[in-house]
Amino acid sequence: MLTFHTEDIDFELENAEKIEQWILQTIEEEDGTLSFINYIFCSDTYLHRINVEYLDHDTYTDIITFPYSDETIESDIFISIDRIRENAKTFNVTFERELHRVMIHGVLHLLGYGDKTEEQQRAMRMREDFWLDKMKN
Repeated sequence: MLTFHTEDIDFELENAEKIEQWILQTIEEEDGTLSFINYIFCSDTYLHRINVEYLDHDTYTDIITFPYSDETIESDIFISIDRIRENAKTFNVTFERELHRVMIHGVLHLLGYGDKTEEQQRAMRMREDFWLDKMKN
């Protein structure tokens, strides 16, 4: 159901089982149906290349979520570990907190949450914070 991979970097997700249970809880409590999510952790360079090639965006980003179904959650989620490290410093949070925020952000997109408008961004941030607080327990 959930898998964690790396491309072009040396990275190992700590507490993978706990994170998996947290994501499954999020999907269940948000009334989603999971088929699969592949998380792919990579470098800025790798994710930038995907952003240019598939989305025609010549920018760096922390996450790209590719949904494959409207019926169930089927997705590849690419996350730049370089960007997570930099954003953690910028926002003065731990690397783990920023990583978890971005991971759940992708899941929330798959559950139907948007972030194009200010109102959507506020709602997204509230759900991220809600689920981040659950991760602590």
